[in-house]
Amino acid sequence: MSTQAADSTTKIEAGSEVDPLGIGTPLPLGQVSSESEARPSLSESKAPAYVKIYLQDDCLKHRFIRSRDTSSIVERPERLRAVKIGLAAAIARIEEAEGALKPSDANVSVEDELVAALGKMDIAASDAGLIRARSISVTRSTATVDLLDNAAVKYIHGDIDGDVYLQNLKAWARDSEDNITKKGSEMPEGMPPLDLYLCPSSIDAIQGAIGAVCQAVDAVIASTRANPSTNPQRAFVAVRPPGHHCGEDTPSGFCFVNNVAIGAAHAHLKHRIQRVVVLDIDLHHGNGTQSIVWQINEETYQQTLESEQSPSEPNAPPSTRGPQIFYGSMHDVLSFPCEDGKASFVQAASTSMHGPHGQHIENIHLQTYSSETYFWDVLYKEQYSALLKRASQFLDSTGGPGDDVMIFISCGFDACEHEYPSMSRHNRKVPTSFYHRFALDTCAVADVYARGRVVSVLEGGYSDRALSSGAMAHICGLVGDAVQVDERWWDLENLIKLEKATKARKFVRPSLGNADPEPWLTRTSELLSHIDLYRTPPQPSSRNWVPPTSRTLRERKKLSRNRSTPEVVSNPGKDTQTPVPMSSTSASAFESEVVSPLVAKKLPRVILHVRPPEGTS
Repeated sequence: MSTQAADSTTKIEAGSEVDPLGIGTPLPLGQVSSESEARPSLSESKAPAYVKIYLQDDCLKHRFIRSRDTSSIVERPERLRAVKIGLAAAIARIEEAEGALKPSDANVSVEDELVAALGKMDIAASDAGLIRARSISVTRSTATVDLLDNAAVKYIHGDIDGDVYLQNLKAWARDSEDNITKKGSEMPEGMPPLDLYLCPSSIDAIQGAIGAVCQAVDAVIASTRANPSTNPQRAFVAVRPPGHHCGEDTPSGFCFVNNVAIGAAHAHLKHRIQRVVVLDIDLHHGNGTQSIVWQINEETYQQTLESEQSPSEPNAPPSTRGPQIFYGSMHDVLSFPCEDGKASFVQAASTSMHGPHGQHIENIHLQTYSSETYFWDVLYKEQYSALLKRASQFLDSTGGPGDDVMIFISCGFDACEHEYPSMSRHNRKVPTSFYHRFALDTCAVADVYARGRVVSVLEGGYSDRALSSGAMAHICGLVGDAVQVDERWWDLENLIKLEKATKARKFVRPSLGNADPEPWLTRTSELLSHIDLYRTPPQPSSRNWVPPTSRTLRERKKLSRNRSTPEVVSNPGKDTQTPVPMSSTSASAFESEVVSPLVAKKLPRVILHVRPPEGTS
């Protein structure tokens, strides 16, 4: 990119230009359709894009082990189940809209459930025909990378003097149990103790998350290059821990590596993607991503200047340049990492720079809204949609549409109206339908500039309702406007029904109420039972949660004359141990965990009065 092109960008005032993509033009509330409206037949409607959903079970292995008290930990493995509920509900609703859901789906017999349960034992890596929607598939990814031997990871997090940060990260996780025992924390001094935590299997989760993102990038690009005339393939990658707060060597805000930045680097290094758009819709500013993007753009800009100033040798191969990246974020500037008002964070989260020094950065601050009408007609149309207009302008100024373009979404759901009040305490929120509408508009930009390529990667979102409703709306948006989406699918009434139908219970069927269940709810439960096979692993057992004790044979017991329960006879001089209740997640496979001796409970005395039946002598 030449210096002249870099500086030619002019400021766009909201509403000052004709928008050929229709970005920011309010839908009739997300193309809401009532059940009484006639829907076009599939033969008359536009073929939808194909969306692949990627799950990675290794991401469940990242757990907080510093204490059994996890009440203050919001970035937890259970987040992924909430996302899966939203994904299953979206698939069920889309099947219903496409006419693939039959009323008989609401009447599933116990025998059918047993057959389905047996079938789950040998489920394949993909949905293997389970999903009837013509536009969606689910892949259980087993892809992983080696942090110390992956070009894209090194491109983002490597160091000139070696992989210092990556080596440290693996060591922190490997030694986490020992460091907790010795120092009370597995993280180095100076790092926030609740924002960051590790366990020995965290590296599996981190490497698996990267692997799934790179697998999605490969599939999306391959689908558009192998047969460009086919419908574009888009991807949603449900992984954790998140990544957008992590810089080159600065973990922060639950993030240890930057998943989206690594995905962009992978697209550049392996598939020659030269222009990347990253759209960050998490509640919090992606300070790590912006920092990485700034460094990459700076290097690419310097390479451009050097190539222009030094004449090339005859017959010399063209010089290779780094990618150009647009980073756009809409976030709450009053929240993390800006909550303390630190100048560097606030300034970074407020930067708007388009062209000079090769930088393409746009930050938009979320505002409060009094009604959804105000949100869509004012905030979204005049402010938030400017993120996509800026991205389009970046692509126009760097060559227009091309095969070297790819779009990523850093998809956090923590700005959702259903997020925990403690997380969205400044009331900078968006309605759930935002995740549907923003996905639609992003895909419209991708269809024009990037051959439809969109990879969306999970970032934040912490309450179950925010995650499930946001994921549901987002997937419906990625499918495109060929499917008639009704925004009432994720209204509060239906979300409550969804939560009741999918509530996790042990040995009990999900409750669908007394009335006949709606087919989409039954179908959601069926889909969830297949895609949520693996639950949170048990707590590790290699470190002692209680002081070690000498194990001896169980002592003989004798009954006290005045007690109805046996007393434990202990040898004099033996140290006694205070009993600690075992976690419900412990399993017999972990036999090295120290178990304290049981102390007999004193049971209440119960006296039964037996009387003869009335009318008898």
